[in-house]
Amino acid sequence: MSFDARGVSGLPQRPLPLGELRHLLVSDRTSRPVRDRVWKDVVVHARRDGPAWVIAAVGLAMPGLRRAAGRLAAGWHGDTSDVDSELLAGFLARLRTVDVDEPRICGRLVDAGQRAVKAARERDEDFDIVHVGGAWSVPPHHPWDHPDWVLARAVAQAVIDPDEYLLISATRLEDVPLRVVADKIGVSVPLAAAWRRKAERRLAEAIGLGELDWAPHVLPQEARRRRVCNAAANGVAAAGPPSSRPVGIAAPVIQPQRARCR
Repeated sequence: MSFDARGVSGLPQRPLPLGELRHLLVSDRTSRPVRDRVWKDVVVHARRDGPAWVIAAVGLAMPGLRRAAGRLAAGWHGDTSDVDSELLAGFLARLRTVDVDEPRICGRLVDAGQRAVKAARERDEDFDIVHVGGAWSVPPHHPWDHPDWVLARAVAQAVIDPDEYLLISATRLEDVPLRVVADKIGVSVPLAAAWRRKAERRLAEAIGLGELDWAPHVLPQEARRRRVCNAAANGVAAAGPPSSRPVGIAAPVIQPQRARCR
């Protein structure tokens, strides 16, 4: 591909390979009006002649895009390829609409790319930052996640059952007193404490062994039956496991359960 520079004052009067044209555009000897004249023709080619000239426009702007990407990458906590992608996306979107009769065409295209990166960073920061009255540590990223998700994966892996999930999450994460939860599910406080203690021991062991890393959040059909069978084998009291009803909803006293265990 080449750019026909014949008739463009200040450039060699011949077809120019795009690599040579790029060097001329960044040269201090090339005036701004000449650059704008070239970029006007490049934008027209990109809109009229298809993807090859779109790629050519990116290549001609690459010196400015590289400088912008270097500045924007400072303080970026994600993959720097995300910066490049947003920069190019903003550049290409503006390439379709930029006014070619206004000066500084290439600069305005690069500026559009930078605005796209800044907007992406603001969205990313809005997603991660929680505005609160106090301050505490931010939960770690996947695969460790929020404690609720860890508990959900523990249920999916049959480390704890849904009832034990409720007991732990209500008393440990929501600060509901154990006596309130025990009263709602119709068991004594010592029995509820014993269930929670045993479940937390299994949970801690599973976390330490890495059994919950990347586990799905879906509860298998077999999970509940397996936990009931384990409880029966370990001699858990006849009142059965805690109810899976939410703590805020009155729950009847749990009747003894029987499970067929194979």
